[in-house]
Amino acid sequence: MALFQRRPQAGDTVQYYSAGNNRTLLLVGLGNPGKEYDLTRHNVGFACLDAFVAKNADMADWINKKDLKCLVSSGQVGDNRVIAIKPTTFMNLSGEAVLAAANFYKIPLEQTVVVYDELDIEFGQIRLRVGGSSAGHNGVKSVSKLLGEDYGRVRIGIGPKTPARMATADFVLQKFSAEQQAQLPNLTKEVNAILSEFVYGTEQLPAETRTFLI
Repeated sequence: MALFQRRPQAGDTVQYYSAGNNRTLLLVGLGNPGKEYDLTRHNVGFACLDAFVAKNADMADWINKKDLKCLVSSGQVGDNRVIAIKPTTFMNLSGEAVLAAANFYKIPLEQTVVVYDELDIEFGQIRLRVGGSSAGHNGVKSVSKLLGEDYGRVRIGIGPKTPARMATADFVLQKFSAEQQAQLPNLTKEVNAILSEFVYGTEQLPAETRTFLI
Protein backbone atom coordinates (compact mmCIF):
# COMPACT_ATOMS: atom_id res chain seq x y z
CA MET A 1 0.00 0.00 0.00
CA ALA A 2 1.42 3.39 -0.96
CA LEU A 3 2.47 5.66 1.88
CA PHE A 4 0.60 8.68 0.58
CA GLN A 5 -3.01 8.78 -0.57
CA ARG A 6 -3.82 11.97 -2.47
CA ARG A 7 -6.43 14.07 -0.72
CA PRO A 8 -8.92 16.43 -2.44
CA GLN A 9 -7.79 19.47 -0.43
CA ALA A 10 -4.85 20.01 1.91
CA GLY A 11 -7.21 21.43 4.53
CA ASP A 12 -9.68 18.55 4.58
CA THR A 13 -10.11 16.63 7.81
CA VAL A 14 -8.54 13.20 7.37
CA GLN A 15 -8.35 10.31 9.82
CA TYR A 16 -4.93 8.66 9.72
CA TYR A 17 -4.35 5.14 10.99
CA SER A 18 -0.99 4.05 12.38
CA ALA A 19 0.49 0.73 11.38
CA GLY A 20 1.86 0.27 14.91
CA ASN A 21 5.53 0.13 13.99
CA ASN A 22 6.73 2.11 17.02
CA ARG A 23 9.41 3.84 14.99
CA THR A 24 11.49 6.90 15.85
CA LEU A 25 11.41 9.37 12.95
CA LEU A 26 13.61 12.38 12.27
CA LEU A 27 12.08 15.42 10.56
CA VAL A 28 14.57 18.09 9.50
CA GLY A 29 13.84 21.63 8.33
CA LEU A 30 16.71 23.46 6.67
CA GLY A 31 17.32 27.19 7.10
CA ASN A 32 19.47 29.83 8.75
CA PRO A 33 19.07 30.79 12.43
CA GLY A 34 18.11 34.35 13.34
CA LYS A 35 15.04 36.57 13.03
CA GLU A 36 16.54 38.36 10.04
CA TYR A 37 16.02 35.21 7.98
CA ASP A 38 12.33 34.76 8.80
CA LEU A 39 10.13 34.59 5.67
CA THR A 40 13.16 34.30 3.39
CA ARG A 41 12.99 31.67 0.66
CA HIS A 42 15.96 29.75 2.07
CA ASN A 43 14.15 29.34 5.41
CA VAL A 44 10.97 27.73 4.14
CA GLY A 45 12.10 24.42 5.66
CA PHE A 46 12.13 26.06 9.10
CA ALA A 47 8.69 27.57 8.49
CA CYS A 48 7.23 24.18 7.58
CA LEU A 49 8.66 22.45 10.66
CA ASP A 50 7.35 25.28 12.85
CA ALA A 51 3.88 24.73 11.39
CA PHE A 52 4.08 20.94 11.89
CA VAL A 53 5.04 21.32 15.55
CA ALA A 54 2.35 23.96 16.13
CA LYS A 55 -0.35 21.76 14.56
CA ASN A 56 0.52 18.65 16.58
CA ALA A 57 -0.43 19.03 20.23
CA ASP A 58 1.82 16.12 21.26
CA MET A 59 4.95 17.87 20.00
CA ALA A 60 6.89 19.76 22.69
CA ASP A 61 8.04 23.37 22.41
CA TRP A 62 11.36 23.97 20.66
CA ILE A 63 14.42 23.77 22.89
CA ASN A 64 18.01 24.65 22.00
CA LYS A 65 20.25 21.58 22.17
CA LYS A 66 23.68 23.13 21.87
CA ASP A 67 25.44 19.77 21.94
CA LEU A 68 23.36 18.67 18.93
CA LYS A 69 23.70 22.05 17.15
CA CYS A 70 19.97 22.39 16.63
CA LEU A 71 16.58 23.33 18.02
CA VAL A 72 14.62 20.19 18.91
CA SER A 73 10.95 19.40 19.36
CA SER A 74 9.89 15.84 20.16
CA GLY A 75 6.70 13.96 20.85
CA GLN A 76 4.72 10.76 20.50
CA VAL A 77 2.53 11.02 17.40
CA GLY A 78 0.33 7.97 17.04
CA ASP A 79 2.52 4.93 17.70
CA ASN A 80 5.71 6.68 16.62
CA ARG A 81 8.17 8.97 18.32
CA VAL A 82 8.94 12.07 16.25
CA ILE A 83 12.09 14.16 16.57
CA ALA A 84 11.89 17.47 14.68
CA ILE A 85 15.02 19.58 14.35
CA LYS A 86 16.11 22.95 12.97
CA PRO A 87 19.92 23.22 12.68
CA THR A 88 21.55 26.25 14.32
CA THR A 89 24.75 25.82 12.31
CA PHE A 90 23.74 28.01 9.34
CA MET A 91 22.85 26.34 6.09
CA ASN A 92 26.26 25.22 4.82
CA LEU A 93 26.92 23.10 7.92
CA SER A 94 23.43 21.64 8.33
CA GLY A 95 24.76 18.09 8.08
CA GLU A 96 26.60 18.45 11.39
CA ALA A 97 23.31 18.94 13.26
CA VAL A 98 21.49 16.20 11.35
CA LEU A 99 24.30 13.72 11.99
CA ALA A 100 24.46 14.62 15.68
CA ALA A 101 20.70 14.21 16.11
CA ALA A 102 20.57 10.96 14.11
CA ASN A 103 23.37 9.46 16.19
CA PHE A 104 22.00 10.67 19.53
CA TYR A 105 18.46 9.40 18.90
CA LYS A 106 19.68 6.36 16.92
CA ILE A 107 17.54 7.09 13.86
CA PRO A 108 18.40 5.32 10.58
CA LEU A 109 18.58 7.24 7.32
CA GLU A 110 15.44 5.60 5.91
CA GLN A 111 13.44 7.10 8.80
CA THR A 112 14.66 10.63 8.07
CA VAL A 113 12.96 13.33 5.99
CA VAL A 114 14.50 16.70 5.13
CA VAL A 115 12.34 19.68 4.14
CA TYR A 116 13.99 22.44 2.11
CA ASP A 117 13.70 25.00 -0.68
CA GLU A 118 14.63 24.25 -4.27
CA LEU A 119 15.23 26.93 -6.89
CA ASP A 120 14.76 24.60 -9.86
CA ILE A 121 11.13 23.94 -8.85
CA GLU A 122 8.44 26.52 -9.52
CA PHE A 123 6.74 28.20 -6.58
CA GLY A 124 3.43 26.42 -6.07
CA GLN A 125 4.86 22.91 -6.29
CA ILE A 126 6.24 20.44 -3.77
CA ARG A 127 8.18 17.42 -5.00
CA LEU A 128 8.87 14.28 -3.01
CA ARG A 129 11.56 11.67 -3.44
CA VAL A 130 14.19 9.58 -1.69
CA GLY A 131 17.84 10.21 -2.59
CA GLY A 132 19.20 12.15 -5.53
CA SER A 133 21.53 15.07 -6.07
CA SER A 134 21.65 18.30 -4.09
CA ALA A 135 20.75 20.47 -7.14
CA GLY A 136 23.29 22.95 -5.81
CA HIS A 137 21.65 23.33 -2.39
CA ASN A 138 24.45 23.76 0.14
CA GLY A 139 22.43 22.48 3.08
CA VAL A 140 21.55 19.29 1.23
CA LYS A 141 25.19 18.91 0.14
CA SER A 142 26.24 19.04 3.78
CA VAL A 143 23.64 16.49 4.89
CA SER A 144 24.47 14.07 2.07
CA LYS A 145 28.22 14.39 2.64
CA LEU A 146 27.92 13.32 6.28
CA LEU A 147 24.99 10.89 6.17
CA GLY A 148 24.67 9.65 2.60
CA GLU A 149 21.95 10.43 0.06
CA ASP A 150 19.18 7.91 0.81
CA TYR A 151 16.91 10.04 3.00
CA GLY A 152 13.45 11.35 2.21
CA ARG A 153 13.17 14.82 0.71
CA VAL A 154 10.33 17.32 0.64
CA ARG A 155 11.50 19.84 -1.96
CA ILE A 156 9.60 23.12 -1.94
CA GLY A 157 9.67 25.22 -5.09
CA ILE A 158 10.86 28.82 -4.79
CA GLY A 159 11.62 29.44 -8.48
CA PRO A 160 11.96 30.85 -10.96
CA LYS A 161 14.67 33.33 -10.03
CA THR A 162 13.61 36.83 -10.99
CA PRO A 163 15.31 38.81 -12.30
CA ALA A 164 17.33 36.02 -13.91
CA ARG A 165 20.56 38.02 -13.63
CA MET A 166 20.30 38.23 -9.83
CA ALA A 167 22.86 36.20 -7.89
CA THR A 168 21.33 32.99 -6.58
CA ALA A 169 22.56 33.68 -3.03
CA ASP A 170 20.84 37.06 -3.04
CA PHE A 171 17.58 35.62 -4.37
CA VAL A 172 17.24 32.79 -1.85
CA LEU A 173 18.01 35.14 1.04
CA GLN A 174 15.27 37.56 -0.03
CA LYS A 175 11.89 37.41 1.65
CA PHE A 176 9.02 35.88 -0.30
CA SER A 177 6.99 38.41 -2.27
CA ALA A 178 3.77 39.68 -0.68
CA GLU A 179 1.75 37.47 -3.04
CA GLN A 180 3.82 34.43 -2.14
CA GLN A 181 3.59 35.17 1.58
CA ALA A 182 -0.18 35.08 1.22
CA GLN A 183 0.20 31.49 -0.04
CA LEU A 184 2.48 30.33 2.76
CA PRO A 185 -0.41 29.02 4.92
CA ASN A 186 -1.46 26.78 2.00
CA LEU A 187 2.15 25.64 1.58
CA THR A 188 2.68 24.77 5.24
CA LYS A 189 -0.72 23.05 5.37
CA GLU A 190 0.25 20.77 2.48
CA VAL A 191 3.66 20.01 3.97
CA ASN A 192 2.00 19.25 7.31
CA ALA A 193 -0.20 16.71 5.51
CA ILE A 194 2.84 15.16 3.81
CA LEU A 195 4.78 14.85 7.07
CA SER A 196 1.73 13.47 8.88
CA GLU A 197 1.32 10.81 6.21
CA PHE A 198 4.99 9.89 6.62
CA VAL A 199 4.66 9.67 10.40
CA TYR A 200 1.58 7.44 10.22
CA GLY A 201 2.73 5.44 7.21
CA THR A 202 5.06 2.49 6.77
CA GLU A 203 7.11 3.37 3.67
CA GLN A 204 9.43 6.07 2.42
CA LEU A 205 8.38 9.06 0.36
CA PRO A 206 7.10 8.31 -3.14
CA ALA A 207 8.39 10.23 -6.15
CA GLU A 208 5.51 12.61 -6.83
CA THR A 209 4.60 16.28 -7.24
CA ARG A 210 1.96 18.14 -5.25
CA THR A 211 0.62 21.66 -5.63
CA PHE A 212 -0.43 24.03 -2.89
CA LEU A 213 -1.58 27.11 -4.80
CA ILE A 214 -5.35 27.67 -4.80
